[in-house]
Amino acid sequence: MSFQTLWNALPMPAFLITEQGQIGAVNDAGEGFVVASARTLIGRRCVEVLDVGVDLERAFARVRADNSPMLIKDVDVASRNRPPGRCNIRIAPMSLSDPRLLLLLSPREVSQQVRPAGAPKSAIGMAEMLAHEIKNPLAGITGAAQLLAMNLPKADQEMTDLIVSEARRVVALLDQVEQFGDVSPPDCRAFNIHDVLERACQSARLGFAAHMQIKVDYDPSLPDVWGDPDQLMQVVLNLLKNASQAGAEGGTIRIRSAFQHDMRLSRSDGSRQHLPILLEISDNGPGIPPDIAADIFDPFVSGRENGTGLGLALVSKIISDHQGWITVDTQPGRTAFRISLPVSPAAKGGG
Repeated sequence: MSFQTLWNALPMPAFLITEQGQIGAVNDAGEGFVVASARTLIGRRCVEVLDVGVDLERAFARVRADNSPMLIKDVDVASRNRPPGRCNIRIAPMSLSDPRLLLLLSPREVSQQVRPAGAPKSAIGMAEMLAHEIKNPLAGITGAAQLLAMNLPKADQEMTDLIVSEARRVVALLDQVEQFGDVSPPDCRAFNIHDVLERACQSARLGFAAHMQIKVDYDPSLPDVWGDPDQLMQVVLNLLKNASQAGAEGGTIRIRSAFQHDMRLSRSDGSRQHLPILLEISDNGPGIPPDIAADIFDPFVSGRENGTGLGLALVSKIISDHQGWITVDTQPGRTAFRISLPVSPAAKGGG
């Protein structure tokens, strides 16, 4: 796979900045963000193209001086053809021998809300391919370590045991990466969402959330939702598991359903979709760390020490594939994930 293919597979606007502060390269998402072609952008000073609410040139100098990446959160970014919008900006050095910098923009409408269905598929496909390739040599490493252990005295087997356990841990992580890339399009049909919620609650109470109290508040008048019950079951289980891991012994998880008459989502094509079914799953744990809250749905972002950061990314992808919407509201003592979904065509016609 060529660099250009990988570069254009990035779902967020990306720019390579030369030592002189000029744009050396821009990907497809970057062209779309500033509404200009690469041909007209390359060679221009970055500060002339992007109107940013911080001193970009000073930020570039600091990244080069420290040789370490920088994250600038919640700043207004505009261009000649684009009105100001809130973004997170990441600036990172390429390498010690390459003076160029990588500048990534994460528009808040992308980083905090659901991405359009299919937006990250190329990048995720690449991650899935790499996971498959890495697992093959890991199997060989594990086997070799086990063979070595057979000929070592018991006192010297600690290192080989460590190799085997760490290799297995990495394989488990790669399995999750492959699962993330393997999610098929939803097989949508009309069904009662409360059936899914109850099955998920029963599974949680008997397993990973046995140490928590689970309280429900359902709206019995909800019409049928339009979606894939198996995939939405996975969503609810992931959110319940997240809540159970955040909560202490005896903590409380609350599940609520409701009908939102006025919830409409504006799509990139200008259309507005009615998403009246609301599901809310909340816990009374410590909350999501503020430094990762805005990126919590991104792959490999996790608030737990040994978390993989793929559970919520999978949740976001499934909800996006359902043309739905997911948000999170977090503070110490309460974190609430809210999902908005469409009703079935029959219910829509009846309403």
